[in-house]
Amino acid sequence: MSENPRNTVDGQVSTGAIVQAASIGAVHHHTHAAPQEPTVPPVQLPVEAAYFEDRDAERASVAQALGQRRGRPGVVRPLVVAVSGIGGVGKSALGLRLAHETYRERGCGALYVDLDDVRRDGAVAPADVLAVLLRALGVHEPWLAKDFAGRRRQYEERTARRELVVVLDNVAYGSEVEPLLPVSSESVAIVISRKRLVDLSGALEVPLGPLPGQAAEGLLHAVLDGTRPAGGPGTVAEIARMCGGLPAALHVAGRYLRTHRRRPPERLVAALRTELDEEGLPVVEAVWDAAYRELSAPAARLYRLLATHPGPSFTAASATALLGAPDPDTAYDALGELEHASLVAVWDRAREDDSAARDTSATERNSATERGGADDSDSATERLRMHDLLRAHAQRRARRDSDPEEAAAALRRVVRWYRRQAERADALLAGGRMRFATPVPPLPYAPDVPFADKADAARWMRAEEPALYACVHLAHNSGDGGDPEGDADAWGLCEPMWTHFMDHRHHAEAIDAFRAGLASAQRAEQVAAQARMRCQLARALWEVGRLPEARTMVDHAVQAAAMLEGEPKLRASTLEFRGLLHCAEGDLTRATEQFMASRRIHEEIGNPYGVLLQSYLLGKTLTDQGEPQRAVEALEGAHRMALEQDRERMTGLTAYELARALRRLHTAADDGRAADNDRVRALYERALASARIRGADHDEAAALHALADLAAATGERETAEAHRARAHAIEARAGGLVEHG
Repeated sequence: MSENPRNTVDGQVSTGAIVQAASIGAVHHHTHAAPQEPTVPPVQLPVEAAYFEDRDAERASVAQALGQRRGRPGVVRPLVVAVSGIGGVGKSALGLRLAHETYRERGCGALYVDLDDVRRDGAVAPADVLAVLLRALGVHEPWLAKDFAGRRRQYEERTARRELVVVLDNVAYGSEVEPLLPVSSESVAIVISRKRLVDLSGALEVPLGPLPGQAAEGLLHAVLDGTRPAGGPGTVAEIARMCGGLPAALHVAGRYLRTHRRRPPERLVAALRTELDEEGLPVVEAVWDAAYRELSAPAARLYRLLATHPGPSFTAASATALLGAPDPDTAYDALGELEHASLVAVWDRAREDDSAARDTSATERNSATERGGADDSDSATERLRMHDLLRAHAQRRARRDSDPEEAAAALRRVVRWYRRQAERADALLAGGRMRFATPVPPLPYAPDVPFADKADAARWMRAEEPALYACVHLAHNSGDGGDPEGDADAWGLCEPMWTHFMDHRHHAEAIDAFRAGLASAQRAEQVAAQARMRCQLARALWEVGRLPEARTMVDHAVQAAAMLEGEPKLRASTLEFRGLLHCAEGDLTRATEQFMASRRIHEEIGNPYGVLLQSYLLGKTLTDQGEPQRAVEALEGAHRMALEQDRERMTGLTAYELARALRRLHTAADDGRAADNDRVRALYERALASARIRGADHDEAAALHALADLAAATGERETAEAHRARAHAIEARAGGLVEHG
């Protein structure tokens, strides 16, 4: 049973044809059948556009390409469809329409990732995107490989015999696509890009231009939804022409006409022409300006501020924090105005099926089960987005109509609000672990997110992950500009993000964020926080193989903690991190020294759980080091303490490790005593029961393999085969890499 302890300061431990057109996860249950693919294909797509017009030729070309591939011998790559075009031309709308049509027709799974959601400084880490896709495909967190090569192997195995539609939005370069293509030749990849991807070979290219006149009028009529504006068809035709056939502009214009259907059309047309002629503005800009001028003052202000929102999508709650009005209803009403005017749109909402539940990771479910939380998928929150062109327009309006301090103050509010919600979620998920940041008190300008239970808090952290990481950088940059509160928020946000990182290993984002948090803690001269940030950063670094950097970070953390008075738990924690780093380096002798030193500190300060955890880590490492007698001594005490402290998880883990140590001890002595075999079996069975109680399938499979080995050693062949088959079924279902040969 491999253990990945949560290291908090209190001791917790091949490709095909392409269609060019982020954030996706599985309901956990135990079966003991033969290995099989999940019976329900994952479908995780954003909602389709409410109104869609034309693109018949493009859709027909894709349908023809799909039909020609059916049953054709020699096809080894998925069909890749490359949808490209300028902003506002409807690329994502077409890509999603193709995805929805294809998965419904074929009854297959469908996944969506927006690469802009994971892009940092213009680059995308393919390992992080693969993690998103693998979770959507049912790979449980403990089974997720830590490096790119391992995740690519898992993705190949998970997609080789599966028909899928994979949408990759906002692709910048063809090289970003290849590692993300599903293996099955029956699959389809829809790649969406603002430009033609010349380095993407073998793709069915679908370049998009503006809608032709009749189609543009048709879309405008659809948005009008039966409303007949003054001036009749002539007004509609004129406005459609002025919008240049861009769907993004036509949606806004249609909502404007619906709202002002009695207003003389010549006034609207004349106003647009005046702005075009006198100001030299693009026609779409004039359409958006007209819609903007009709907003109430709060709605106009919120529109300007949403351009600065730290995440790619937002909720009513985060918009409320951004606006900062005394009465939250002001923000809700303002957001309603913006949605009615088509200046923002619903991007994702709770589905009626079980897809929201599938988006909850195994770790979240296991954590909730262990702590008594329910997995209620009904608490998924509606998310909204602002089109990139409208975001840019809002930024221009902000430069014209706002004091520069307006946006700065809004960002301070929303960063502080995100930090408070993350702290509340982390308190539910990680309990009373040691923290250094002073919690953010209730904020008068925005209500708290209601977390029904631990699983609900974990889902919120997952959904808001891009915004949370962005907030760390916003706060750090604010501190760089001389705002001490910005530095406090930057490293303060890294504390709850640590627990989240341990459950969701997005290494590239975490390394950037923890590095920013460390810099802010240094600037603020917070020595304890610096030690904490260095340990967090070190863990992320050594997990991606950057051991020298990790070693430097841990050494500095140990030194800093040693100089602090009144922080013995922190000193013990830094020694624990050093021990874990030594394990990663393969230096088990030095690792045991660090765990023993950490345990002594916990004994001196009377921290029973710290003593338990370090005894467990010490015993586990001694077994691996080939010292089973010493390991048994340490683990006997750890198992006893786990039972006394009523800690189910540690009871299971210590039972497993104690059984492993006893087997090593008796194998070394070559005595094979039957009585000890009975005890070893009982301990493994206790570990198995604990894993099932906690829903920890990784631990469950390990215990089954151990029981199979023990049964084989004692001549119980059928029992061994039964245990092994159950373990393999779990591994196949949970996404573990299949060992070949």
